[in-house]
Amino acid sequence: MVIKPIRILTSDMQLLAEIDDYESLIFTRRFHNVGEFELHINRHKQHTDKLLKDNLILLGSDIHKVGIIKHRQIGIDENGKQSETWVIRGLELKGIVSQRITLPPIHTAYDNKSGDAETVMKHYVERNVVNPDDSNRNISMLELADNLNRGQSITWQSRFKNLSEELAAISYTTGIGWSVHLDLEKKKWLFDVHEGRDLTVNQTENPPVIFSPDFDSLKSLQFTESEFNYRNLAYVAGQGEGVDRRVVEIGDLQDLDRIETFIDARDVAEVDENEQPIPESEVIQALSDRGKQKLQEFLQEQFLEGQILTHSPFVYEKDYDLGDIVTIQNKDWGVTMDARLTEVTEIYEVGGFQLEATFGNAQPTLITKLKQELNQIDAEIKR
Repeated sequence: MVIKPIRILTSDMQLLAEIDDYESLIFTRRFHNVGEFELHINRHKQHTDKLLKDNLILLGSDIHKVGIIKHRQIGIDENGKQSETWVIRGLELKGIVSQRITLPPIHTAYDNKSGDAETVMKHYVERNVVNPDDSNRNISMLELADNLNRGQSITWQSRFKNLSEELAAISYTTGIGWSVHLDLEKKKWLFDVHEGRDLTVNQTENPPVIFSPDFDSLKSLQFTESEFNYRNLAYVAGQGEGVDRRVVEIGDLQDLDRIETFIDARDVAEVDENEQPIPESEVIQALSDRGKQKLQEFLQEQFLEGQILTHSPFVYEKDYDLGDIVTIQNKDWGVTMDARLTEVTEIYEVGGFQLEATFGNAQPTLITKLKQELNQIDAEIKR
């Protein structure tokens, strides 16, 4: 496998062209978050005029690998036409939900939902994209797949949050992934959730998948153990001002093992939609749940990234796929971990095909760290 053909479609899924002679394509799929792609192609090749904003690219015929174009740029150097290359960038199709925020119902301050993870996720997509109160907010191409009630039970509330970031937060909390794929028959985009398989070495239900230099399944592996972003105890502050503000402590570690953080949770309601007081025990439980959820952003201490051998004993998308939980091992390092395959980058170039993978949570980027710091600063201002 070297170059995979891509099809260009309009946003309403009319086929415009097929391209199989681009210079390179990097397509990243993510289980919890929104992935992206980058395509390089000489301007003078056929059908480049159709690589326009909001058109879709479909990898081969795989309805689960779809991107939406959001960026184009071109340059030229002294080599003239030979160097005139379009750089086309975009998001996985599920990135379209980032165009909406979570608006609460007009009769209450927060949009509250309890149930299994799939029900909660689809509730927010239904209310803000598929069937919102304001029809101008509807994205007409998007529909919900049937609800199979997958995932653990959770209670969630949201107010004016970016929808894709809320779905990612629910996904991290519950281990349920989400996506938007094409329904070619209906000519619609379908929002759905996914549960990965357990392919770890100690289970017996599925054939295990072990990524290790000893099994000729890894070309490279990078292991990082770090506490730079680690926090294990939270003070979760709810409503109220000054000494009257409700604060719940999550964790009980001591001395050097104790690494504290502050979590602003003043959006946790203390009255219901009828303005009646919520029992104190329920408010404290909601604050505790929020603290545990937010601590997940700080608990990742070990990071694994690697390049998977394309001709390994394990076949991509057959033996393992995005969202599956696998075993990663390097005996020389004394490292054996079971981790979810949370990110896969497919690289198609004239010289060959490569797979890069992230197991577990990715290392925090500068933008992620800045967001966390800004949230902390904002919380301090509100105290």
